[in-house]
Amino acid sequence: MTAFTEPVEGLATDGRLPDGEGPFPAVLIRTPYDRRRHRAELRGWAERGFAALVQDVRGRHASPGEWHPYENEAADGALTARWIRRQPWSDGRVVAVGASYAAHCAVALALDAPEDARPDAVIAAVPALGAADTAREPSGVERLAARAGWWAAHGDRRDSDEDALADVLTTDPGILAHLPLIDLPARLGRSLPSWPGLWRHRERGRLTSRAERAGMPLLAVGGHHDHFTEDTVALWRRWGGPSARLLLGPWGHRLAAAPGTDARPAHRVSLGDLYARWARLALTEGLVSGHRGAVALGGGPLWVPARTQGEPRTQHVRLLHGASFTADPERPVLSEELTVPTEGTPDRCLFATPPLPRPLDVVGAAEVRVRATADTPSADWAARLVAVTPEGAAERLAVGIVRRADPPGRAAEFTVGLGRLARRLPAGTRLRLEITGHHFPVHARNPHTGDDPVTATRLLASRREVDPGHVALRLPVLRSRPTPTDPVQEILR
Repeated sequence: MTAFTEPVEGLATDGRLPDGEGPFPAVLIRTPYDRRRHRAELRGWAERGFAALVQDVRGRHASPGEWHPYENEAADGALTARWIRRQPWSDGRVVAVGASYAAHCAVALALDAPEDARPDAVIAAVPALGAADTAREPSGVERLAARAGWWAAHGDRRDSDEDALADVLTTDPGILAHLPLIDLPARLGRSLPSWPGLWRHRERGRLTSRAERAGMPLLAVGGHHDHFTEDTVALWRRWGGPSARLLLGPWGHRLAAAPGTDARPAHRVSLGDLYARWARLALTEGLVSGHRGAVALGGGPLWVPARTQGEPRTQHVRLLHGASFTADPERPVLSEELTVPTEGTPDRCLFATPPLPRPLDVVGAAEVRVRATADTPSADWAARLVAVTPEGAAERLAVGIVRRADPPGRAAEFTVGLGRLARRLPAGTRLRLEITGHHFPVHARNPHTGDDPVTATRLLASRREVDPGHVALRLPVLRSRPTPTDPVQEILR
C-alpha cells in the first residue's frame, strides 16, 4: 500500500492507496478531530480495495484558515471530491464517510455541494448534523453539558483538549451553574467568541429536511444511548436516494456499549467490514431499493428489522408522591442522579407501574401525556423513565423535555416525547416515571422568568401541580415476540 500526505486544495490530507494498478473507488473522511487518528481506518479501507483519504477541516490541526463549525464543509468538501476524481488512481467514484461532526461533513457534501462534486454513496454514523441540531432538543431546550464540553474541547482553537471541561470541573464543580451561561468562557479561562453565536441557532433539521432530494445510497448508523438517535433515524427515514439502510444498536456516541446497560455479545458488529461491503454494493447498484436495516433489541440478544414498530399502549402508572412540587432552579433535579429523595419538599412528581407480569418488548417512539399547571410564565417539563429491577437497581430508559409558556396558573395538556426505545423489559421490572422542572446539567435550567436561559441572571422557583388522573405513559409494545433478523444481511441486502 502507498501512503501520502499532501495539501489538497490547501487542506492537510492523508491518503492510502491499495496495492495493485487501480484505478480505485475512493473514501473521503473530513474531520475536525485530527486526521492522524484515522490512520488505522485508512489502512482498513485500503486493504479492502479503496483509496482512502482523511482531511483536517479548515482551521483545524494542520489545515490553514479560520475554524467556523458547520459553515464551510460543503464547499471545502466539493473542492476535495473534484480533486479526487482528477487523480490517475481514482475511478471517479467517491464514498463520503464520517461519524459525529465528520458525518455532518459527509451529509453536507451529499446535499449541499454542486451536482458534479457530490459523492456516490454516504456513510453517516451518530450524525451531528448542525449547530441547532446539536445545541437544542427538538422542543428548543438547550443541551448544556454536551455543548459546553464540546466547545471547551474544540471551539475557537486549532487543536483539541478533550479534558478541558473536566479539568475545570475539578476546581469549580459548579461551573455550569454560574450565571449567565453566556459567560462560560470566562470561567474556562479562555476566549470562546463563537459560544454566544451557537445559541442564536434555533432552526433544527435543515439537512434532514433536504434529505428527500438525495440521489445516492445512505448507510446511517446510530446508538440508543447517543444524543443524536432521533436525528439518525430521521435522516434515514427521509433519505430520497435509491436505497437507505439503518443500523441502530445499544451503543453510545462512540458506537461502543455503554457500561451496565442493555448491550449483549450478540449485538457486536464489525463495523469496518460492514462499511466496506456495503460501500462496494452501493457503488455497483447491488442494493435492493428502499429503506431497510436492523435495530438491536436491548436487553435481549437479537435484532429486529428497522421498520418494526410496537403498538402504542397506555401503561398504568400510580402516583407515589409529588402531585404538588416545587421546581427550584437553585436546587434542580440532577440528570445523572437516579436516587429519588424521600424527605423535604417534593422536587418532582413520581409515578410507578406495578411489576411487569411478563417480559415486555418495546420498539418505537414513547411519550408521556400530561395535564399540569405552573405558576410562572415559562416552564420546562422533563419526563424521565427509569426501569427498576426486582432487586432494586435503577436504569435510565429515556428522557424527554419540553418548554411551555402557558398563562401562569392555567392548566395545560401537552405531550413529552421520550424518543425511540428498543428494549426487552424482563418480568418483574417496575417502571418509574418522574415529572420534573429541570434535568440539569444535561439541559440548561429554565429560570422561570421568561428570560433566555443562556443570558438569564435571575432565577425563580416554580410551583407545579400535576393532575394524576391525566398522566398517561404511552409505550410502543410489540404484540408478539419479534422475528429476529441478521443485521449484516439486512444492511447488505
